[in-house]
Amino acid sequence: MKHNSISHGELSSLCLELSMLFHSGVGTGDALTLLAEESDPAYQAMLTDMASRVDLGSTLSAAMRETGRFPAYVCGLVEVGERAGRTEEALAALARYYERRARLDRRIKSALLYPAVMLLLMLVVIGVLLMRVLPIFDDVYASLGGRLTGVAGGLLTLGRWLDGAMPALWVLMAAVTVFLAAFAALPSFREKLTALWRGSRGDKGVARKMNDARLAQALSMGMASGMPVEEALELASGLLDDVPQTKERCLECRARLEQGERLAAAMRGSDLLPSRACRLLELGQRSGTGDAAMEKIADDLSEESEAALEDRVSRVEPALVLVCSILVGLILLSVMLPLMHIMSAIG
Repeated sequence: MKHNSISHGELSSLCLELSMLFHSGVGTGDALTLLAEESDPAYQAMLTDMASRVDLGSTLSAAMRETGRFPAYVCGLVEVGERAGRTEEALAALARYYERRARLDRRIKSALLYPAVMLLLMLVVIGVLLMRVLPIFDDVYASLGGRLTGVAGGLLTLGRWLDGAMPALWVLMAAVTVFLAAFAALPSFREKLTALWRGSRGDKGVARKMNDARLAQALSMGMASGMPVEEALELASGLLDDVPQTKERCLECRARLEQGERLAAAMRGSDLLPSRACRLLELGQRSGTGDAAMEKIADDLSEESEAALEDRVSRVEPALVLVCSILVGLILLSVMLPLMHIMSAIG
């Protein structure tokens, strides 16, 4: 049975609590048992099952995977932390990451809700103008011996076509509503569509920035623990199996490393990370602080990806207002200007 995934806010809380328990010296199985006793009923069975698996010899990352409810990024980064002996640090980093994601999700929802409602209302207004108001003006022009021509005539024809196609449009709107409801309510359906999108557009624009941040975070974790760079890169690339383009760059970077290139040069040559990040990493390696430089790169890329996403969302509302205002103004002007000419001629 397909389980519902855990929200970003719950992931942040769970990772933070586990990190705090590990910091106090509590074992993995005991920590999961304690969390199961105090957690929400929706997660008690999952945490109890994870505790049983860990007590039987399973690792925390394996127990997370077997539940089917944790994202691949969480399981992968915890595995990196386990192999590097820095599970506590990995969980703390995940807590910070998903706290930012939860905060960003709330901002996106609040930023998109008002424009979506406004767009719906504006579409209704435009539809009423085209299908109900323009025919009235056409009758007025006909009584005065004229007719709607040019832009107004084209809009009148469009309004009549929309009026005749309303049954089909109602069916289309119902289908869109069902699709959106399924996307919001069915995690498996959402995962499939998201995977298709990542395969085609998941490594461009804002998505590329977010992928870079995830990759840098995993690399930072591995390098800080003294793990060989090749192994850290292999584990980090495993977090992005759903993005083929990034996976290919990781493989190219590792091939360059095996040929003897330095990490910064291999990253630059494979376009794995931005050029400025490669420069900072090269300086850090020359000064003997490569792990600190990678940690700084991961933090910077995370902040940059969040800022880019917020900037993209902030452009939606002004764009909707501008487009809808132009459409309504065009409809009204195309009707009112000829009417003003006729009235002035009569007067």
